[in-house]
Amino acid sequence: MLWTRYVAIGDSFTEGVGDPAPGGGWRGWADRAAEALAARAAGFGYANLAVRGRLLGRIIDEQLPAALELRPDLVSVSGGGNDLLRPGTDVDELAARMDAAVAALRGTGADVVLFTGVDPAGSPVIRRTRGRVAVFNEQLRAIAARRGAFVVDQWSMDVLRDWRAWAEDRLHMSPEGHRRVALAMLEALGVPDVGDWREPPLEPLPELSRGARLLSDTRWARAYLAPWIGRRLRGRSSGDLVTAKRPVLAPLGEDASRSPLL
Repeated sequence: MLWTRYVAIGDSFTEGVGDPAPGGGWRGWADRAAEALAARAAGFGYANLAVRGRLLGRIIDEQLPAALELRPDLVSVSGGGNDLLRPGTDVDELAARMDAAVAALRGTGADVVLFTGVDPAGSPVIRRTRGRVAVFNEQLRAIAARRGAFVVDQWSMDVLRDWRAWAEDRLHMSPEGHRRVALAMLEALGVPDVGDWREPPLEPLPELSRGARLLSDTRWARAYLAPWIGRRLRGRSSGDLVTAKRPVLAPLGEDASRSPLL
């Protein structure tokens, strides 16, 4: 199937944080996937309404209506990860809001792509959310089955458990991680001849000593975890002063013809 009006909504994952764009800003998996789709459909338009730090409620309240106004035929929806970092989050309520959003989009005839969370087992701090993430993932799979949506199952993508798929902050993906997620989305959509997210396989990283791991974790906590906690305590978000990078549906430009995922 050819899509010509793709809109992406979500948080920093969809905004593309961690994958620098030529000339500044962020590229990310959604841009990369859009470039591949644009190469297959004349008159292709793409909008990315995602803003870093957004909780699912704000994504649905602010970005969903804007997305519906653009009359897309394909929408990617990713959200809830920032909510799940907060203890006490009601996963069932989160899933109910996502279900209603997907129902609204599917009611227009648009195809919808959802994303499960990545397995955080390897993270020294975020792994504490693993149970909540796993439950929400099951809810997302049920929503997709009920509403006829596509799913990118990041939980099963072993390569995303490798730190080379992640930026230094361990919260956002590296260019390699974004590249593989873009390919996984295109695979879920059934787009042929774009490449395989499993390739190339990554050689195992050298085993670090306990002391080296502790030193690395300590440096990460000082540089990234402490500022994140500080923002939470002040009621601030990294996206407070950020607006959507592609708020209107528009062509990608001449550079979209280049090989987007390699």
